[in-house]
Amino acid sequence: MTDALRRIDLRGLCLRRTAAFAFFALLLWGLSLPCLAQAEPQSTKPNILLIAVDDLRPEMGCYGVDMIQTPHIDRLAARSMVFTRAYAQMALCNPSRASMMTGLRPDTLKIWDLETHFRRNRPDLVTLPQLFIAHGYTTVRVGKIYHNSLPDPSSWNMPTPDIPIKHIYLDPETRRRHWERAAAARRLGKGQPWIDALLRGPTTECMEAADNQYRDGSATDVAIALLKQLKEKGPFFLGMGYIKPHLPFTAPKKYWDLYDRAQIPMAENNYLPKDAPLWAVNTHWELACYEDFAGVLRPTEGGLTEDQARLLKHGYYACVSYIDAQIGRLLDSLQKLGLTENTIVVLVSDHGWKLGEHNSWGKQTNYEADTRSPMIIHAPGVEGNGKTCSALVEYMDIYPTLCELVGWEPPHQLEGTSMVPLLRDPEIPWKYAAFSQFQRGFMGRYMGRAIRTDRYRYVEWRDWFDNRLIDAELYDHQTDPQENHNIARLSENHELLQSLSRQLWQGWWAARPPVQR
Repeated sequence: MTDALRRIDLRGLCLRRTAAFAFFALLLWGLSLPCLAQAEPQSTKPNILLIAVDDLRPEMGCYGVDMIQTPHIDRLAARSMVFTRAYAQMALCNPSRASMMTGLRPDTLKIWDLETHFRRNRPDLVTLPQLFIAHGYTTVRVGKIYHNSLPDPSSWNMPTPDIPIKHIYLDPETRRRHWERAAAARRLGKGQPWIDALLRGPTTECMEAADNQYRDGSATDVAIALLKQLKEKGPFFLGMGYIKPHLPFTAPKKYWDLYDRAQIPMAENNYLPKDAPLWAVNTHWELACYEDFAGVLRPTEGGLTEDQARLLKHGYYACVSYIDAQIGRLLDSLQKLGLTENTIVVLVSDHGWKLGEHNSWGKQTNYEADTRSPMIIHAPGVEGNGKTCSALVEYMDIYPTLCELVGWEPPHQLEGTSMVPLLRDPEIPWKYAAFSQFQRGFMGRYMGRAIRTDRYRYVEWRDWFDNRLIDAELYDHQTDPQENHNIARLSENHELLQSLSRQLWQGWWAARPPVQR
């Protein structure tokens, strides 16, 4: 360990004690949910449409990427505020979604994996939809809002409708082959969870098919029918969750035909970050679960061929355009039902996804490609509609933002910041940092905690058991926006590292914008 990192390690002990005391005091202050107001008159309540898209990168026309065709999301963006620097708290489905829906960070929820339900540790939490229930709303979800295997029934007061078509693959040969492999696994004593997790079909499928022959198109049919019912029930909170562009990249052929595979640009930085710890980059374990990539090498061992990379990027692009079309259908239905003018629309992803950057594919790191995600908010009548905002915001901020937009006092325990001031004026001074984290090593022994400031990304890797500083990463976005060179080990940066370490351990409470301190 260098002298600079050793000084940070000693300083971190004091800072962590201070941060722990501040957090404990905050927890005591906001332990209980404030009394909920009486239900407002129905005519004053806006509807809420929360659209959650899995593994969606901030690469669409409205984000300056014309290569990917997303006319319907761009149409929504044109009448909304587009946040260009929104960050997930963890680049993994379950902790990211749980944090967004509870307004609490992964460390507070004690959720860092795909298996732990947030109610195991915090059974009495009031989720975002539950708060709307308390104010007289009908709440319902279609598709994936929380992690697939960990739904939260108490968040919804209307039964979750069944999606009639749940196909992942349409090709009969693919389905036959998967059935045979699954049967062989069962004969070896493997259970269904093992089969679902590790014995998957091909990474892509391109078939002549109607949109609703795949799950996301069928889910949109259900949501459109549901909107007609919800209109008659009064104010509603509809969570619409799309699976694609999550692997496998399966979509109707017409969306594949939008792109010439040979013209799709490859990642410019398809190599490991220089001087970064090897464990900072994810493995290819998710990709390796698919039959056509079962032998894929880890990013540290090799990587993909150009043909493999082009196939995956083509499939990802096709799925993004497929989901864009479904969102267009949903927004058109909202318009036809006369609901547009009284509906707040929030479009987000749970995290980003690497498409060859750092020689890697997937999420599960602290890097910009994984933690930065799209966030688009339309609030009727808000001054910032049609503008972009480059302030640092986090997915934790959605909960208090929706509270303020409908005129409610948010629960005191929330760990995000209402973005309503930004929705009115995107240029005002805002929080100086966003925070993310990811665990790595055997049994998740190392936790990497990251702070993203206006200029830098700084990551500290510490041992869970004794909190020793194992390593650090520092990237200067002014000179290295792709995060290709870790400069934490340079002696001339030791004062900068100490400053960023101090900000990291002071945490989100100290980073709040001036208007909320």
